[in-house]
Amino acid sequence: MFAYIVRRLAWMVVVLWGVLTITFFVARVIPADPVGAILGPQAPPEAIEAEKARWGLDKPIYVQYIRYLAGLAQGDLGVSLRTRRPVLQDIKQFFPATVELALAALLIGLIMGIGLGVISAVRSGQVVDHAARVFAIVGLSMPAFWLGLLLLLVFYYSLGWLPGPGQLPYWLPRPPRVTGFMFLDSLIAGDWTAFGSYLKHLIMPAFTLGWLSTASITRITRSSMLEVLREEYVKTARMKGLRETSVVMKHAFKNALLPVVTIIGIRLASLLEGAVLTETVFAWPGLGRYATHAFLSIDFNAVVGVALFMALLYSGSNLVVDILYAYLNPKIRYV
Repeated sequence: MFAYIVRRLAWMVVVLWGVLTITFFVARVIPADPVGAILGPQAPPEAIEAEKARWGLDKPIYVQYIRYLAGLAQGDLGVSLRTRRPVLQDIKQFFPATVELALAALLIGLIMGIGLGVISAVRSGQVVDHAARVFAIVGLSMPAFWLGLLLLLVFYYSLGWLPGPGQLPYWLPRPPRVTGFMFLDSLIAGDWTAFGSYLKHLIMPAFTLGWLSTASITRITRSSMLEVLREEYVKTARMKGLRETSVVMKHAFKNALLPVVTIIGIRLASLLEGAVLTETVFAWPGLGRYATHAFLSIDFNAVVGVALFMALLYSGSNLVVDILYAYLNPKIRYV
């Protein structure tokens, strides 16, 4: 296992280098002028040229690439042209909000998805099974931005049950930043008003992302459970007179977890990087919204830094999933 992990880490470095190289050159060969876009159309040409020289954009692209690699080797992802702060500092600032949103969405997906998947498999061919499959199809085919706008229209604008976009209302001060996670910072500060308001603001964006995860987890859980329920050892457990709940949860469900673990790992990584539209719709101050602004403002360093960070998340989550495979199924051995 140790040798396998070392090989995977080595391949991860290769993958990250490939993502970095492709993103870097694509971002710089597009016909756009980020400095001109930032300074505005009224900026004199000499000011634009001076700003390009300041950021090193007047150098040949291969020189920029070598300089970026040299900085990356020292843990430097460059400086954002838009925020004028180090990209790594921006990622540290915005990523906690994305983590909170992704974990809340994944929790919703796990509770609803696994529950619906198990019930659908046990009641295969019945009304609840058909309803769960329709639910999964609708969830997989529904765009996140459309669902988010629909939730805002119904529960914020029409009914007024939930607050609008953002993490907190504009009039409520944020608790002191300690961990960067609003959930923890509000608890540490003992600010129950901010804590309650934050939870209310979290409901709609978390449900928007969570429904998409629910659909995927439901389908995989149902398919895996149906396959396991046909196995001989499950039939033997029933013949022994065990209760149906014990047969389903202790015998079938545990052995059906492998593909579910796979989809959970993939969904978590995709939630962390795929919250772009949801964070934009709900004005959630996370990494997805930061990436959107970086793309729109042609912020080279921010685009490359976010792409590299997301590639690291995907590669890391896949490695963790493979390790969990071996833990859940002792028959699996990596060589």
